[in-house]
Amino acid sequence: MVAPPVVSGQSAADTPPARRRDVRGTLLRVVLAAAGGVLVFLSFPPRTTWWLAPVGFAVLGVLLHGRRARAGFGLGVVWGLAFMAPLLRWTGEFVGLIAWLPLALLCAVLIAVGTAAIAVVSRLPGAPLWMALVWVADEALRAVVPFGGFPWGKIAFGQPEGWYLPLASVGGAPLVGFAVALTGFGAAHLGRNWRLGAAAVVLPLAAGVAASALVHTDPDQGTATVAAIQGNVPRAGLDFNAQRRAVLDNHVKRTLQLADDVRAGRAARPDLVIWPENSSDIDPFRNVDAAAQIQRATEAIQAPIAVGAVVIDQDDKLPRNTVVLYEPGAGATDTYTKRQLQPFGETMPYRSFFRIFTETVDRAGTFQPGTDPRGFSMGPAKVAIDTCYEVAFDGVVRDSVTAGANLIAIPTNNATFGYTEMTYQQLAMSRVRAVEHGKAVVVAATSGVSAIVQPDGSVTARTGMFTADALVATLPLRGEATLATRLGAWPEWVMTALGLMAVAFSLTTKRRRSRPTPGAGVGEEETDGGPAGAA
Repeated sequence: MVAPPVVSGQSAADTPPARRRDVRGTLLRVVLAAAGGVLVFLSFPPRTTWWLAPVGFAVLGVLLHGRRARAGFGLGVVWGLAFMAPLLRWTGEFVGLIAWLPLALLCAVLIAVGTAAIAVVSRLPGAPLWMALVWVADEALRAVVPFGGFPWGKIAFGQPEGWYLPLASVGGAPLVGFAVALTGFGAAHLGRNWRLGAAAVVLPLAAGVAASALVHTDPDQGTATVAAIQGNVPRAGLDFNAQRRAVLDNHVKRTLQLADDVRAGRAARPDLVIWPENSSDIDPFRNVDAAAQIQRATEAIQAPIAVGAVVIDQDDKLPRNTVVLYEPGAGATDTYTKRQLQPFGETMPYRSFFRIFTETVDRAGTFQPGTDPRGFSMGPAKVAIDTCYEVAFDGVVRDSVTAGANLIAIPTNNATFGYTEMTYQQLAMSRVRAVEHGKAVVVAATSGVSAIVQPDGSVTARTGMFTADALVATLPLRGEATLATRLGAWPEWVMTALGLMAVAFSLTTKRRRSRPTPGAGVGEEETDGGPAGAA
């Protein structure tokens, strides 16, 4: 029988009930996907509601189960955008929407690639396991593309307070992210197979609690008294570089004040001092006065100082984000150059193309990366240096640690992001790295938040934002390598490979099921994996 034609201008009352239900169902799924993404955002610092992350994954798991890859992609874009847009709000603090929303959308699309694959494996036996493994693969993808990767938003970086954190000492940030995702996807599976779902919920949490026995804080190589100097900047914003001399003077002044406190017995004498990234954007190798001021502070405190500086290379005349080691009586003795540069900040990929949209791209620098991961010997400590953005990259931090470090320093500059949550998100990364590698971490920021982090990830001292301050603490020096340090990227590679194999297996099985059976009736319809495959 021929269906009646659709009349133009047909009222909503005349719309078939099935279609209305389908529209309402789609809208409900979109709203739930957005809610799930927001829950994961709310699990990140400065909030301590780490348990919201598995809830957000549970919502995602319910939405993706049995869906086609296309539906998984669409729902993933919504979930990812609801997660990433508020998380990355700091990127547009002084440049507006042109940086913030395109970056959030790009991250959401990359997440959606993963959720499309998660939907594919959601029909497999043991689905929560395969879904969580695919999530690890997606995070691995986002850590390398585009423009060298943007791992900001790794689920592990929202877990410095949670029960999952000790797992970082076993398999690094990827294992923490896997455990969180597995818990959430397991909860989503409770209604289908409660035994499997319960196991997927309980085991990651139990493993996190058990792994706490592997987190050590004993000083197997002695101790060192460390000072982190936060000199502050005259004002927040992109033009802070125009205040270069004032920023340098602020850090000299705060170090001299600490030296006075030491002489008066109000503070312990530090064995080493960490200044922030960009604490001297005046090249001390070209400016005699800047070098003299830094040396003045070094002599006053009578301890080596690691100074974040912008140095112009004598060969190619291009700038380098460099930490310079100054020592009493010796001056500048060593350097470390930042290896993982921030695209659209320190570098500008496809500058001429992006200039079509905004001239703001010309604010981005032409910095050149370093190649040597070795840090400094400072007093009794061997210090790994990971400058600002580098702390987000698993391999960069590990390389600096395996170069022989027993302490980690994170000099950073967050002044260009104002009073946003960026500094708290970055501090959370430092806390994860402390547990991952079993090392105390010193975070020195120009304008805050600077912090002292113990090897178990706990913060024992921190500054406020946009205040001048100095933190002094005696920290354990630990040479013992954690299992995560020894294994390096292997846990992530194995989990990624297993996740991709599950996707390939699911697609192959689906293709076999949809292939026509020889001798089958001509009138039989092909299905997309049976009723469960209907989107």
